[in-house]
Amino acid sequence: MVDVDALARRAAQGDRRALEDLLGEHVDHVHAICRRVLGDPEDALDATQEAMIAIARGISGFDGRSRFTTWMYRVATNAALDEARRKARRPRPVEVIDDTTATAFGRPGSAALDERVSTRVDVDAALQALPEDFRAAVVLRDLSGLDYAEIAEVLDVPPGTVRSRISRGRALLHAALGPPSAVESGNGNRDTVDERRSDDG
Repeated sequence: MVDVDALARRAAQGDRRALEDLLGEHVDHVHAICRRVLGDPEDALDATQEAMIAIARGISGFDGRSRFTTWMYRVATNAALDEARRKARRPRPVEVIDDTTATAFGRPGSAALDERVSTRVDVDAALQALPEDFRAAVVLRDLSGLDYAEIAEVLDVPPGTVRSRISRGRALLHAALGPPSAVESGNGNRDTVDERRSDDG
């Protein structure tokens, strides 16, 4: 098992191979955060690239006082939120999903495909409707599995604020989506956006 923090310390000391291994190990996690915060795949790729560049440039300043993954999530979340603000300032074309696009993912008219696409679109739309502070907290908790203390460190806010943002964000999601449903996270796992999830961190 890879000791991520040890790898990060070596990268911080100038070990280029360690940095490459570190980036390769975590690019999917960074992309998952960006994908859920932003909703749009192309924007997520842009934010992921910016986050990976920021990690590579900033690794020399990693002092090991916090876990590398906590630091990484902070960089990824900031990159995604920065991209969201840029996105809000520019016009977006209307995306049309036609039969050709559907065929690329499976048999047209497939009930399973329709449900999967519909669920993902609904969740992405509901997440995008949240205030960005709520959205980041919910994504970090329910889709990335961070505990409350880690989220507080990532977002640089008190744990009580994290709990409030998650509670209010979940309430808004439930109002938009109805009953809790399993959704796909960016790394391919099944996660549940569920207000009944344990709050013990």
